[in-house]
Amino acid sequence: MENNGCDDTGRTIAPEVARLKNFGFLLKEVSRRYVLRFEQHAQQTLALTLTQCKALVQLERAEGASQARLAELTDVEPMTMVRILDRMEADQLLERRPDPADRRARCLYLTDKARPLLAEIWRIADITRGELFAGVDVAERDTFMRVLEQLHGTLTTLEAPGPAPGAASAPSPAPAKRGRTPSSSSD
Repeated sequence: MENNGCDDTGRTIAPEVARLKNFGFLLKEVSRRYVLRFEQHAQQTLALTLTQCKALVQLERAEGASQARLAELTDVEPMTMVRILDRMEADQLLERRPDPADRRARCLYLTDKARPLLAEIWRIADITRGELFAGVDVAERDTFMRVLEQLHGTLTTLEAPGPAPGAASAPSPAPAKRGRTPSSSSD
């Protein structure tokens, strides 16, 4: 994105402010390109989609999860996840077992055939990350990761239920007065 150093009204703005205006766009674009690069490697090496890779990695972390929980963990619509899991089950990468606590639900487990794929997924992630950080020295990478983790923590806190950090709590309503009201009187 080109920035001419002006705001929306044409006034000149400081270069550091101009750079920050593009923060969200740049973050999204870097993420999109990183994912695309990972997918290219995964298709060449594993013949798996990004969503399948995400499902395998999340199942590695949460074996026994339900289909609904896996859809939530991978940020995939539940109906889409069912089709993905059907294919992965047909490829013998996972198995569905009855949930002992809910006979309507199924728990998901990795098969022995899936385990070597996980090692390859992590290898591809390492390669892709290495490509992304090529030319960035270790100190800058570490600083970037600390800041990114801090931003993630801030956003996680902001998404948590309850009052926003720093927000004043609303005063509680005054207790109702006791006594006779016109509707409570008896004649």
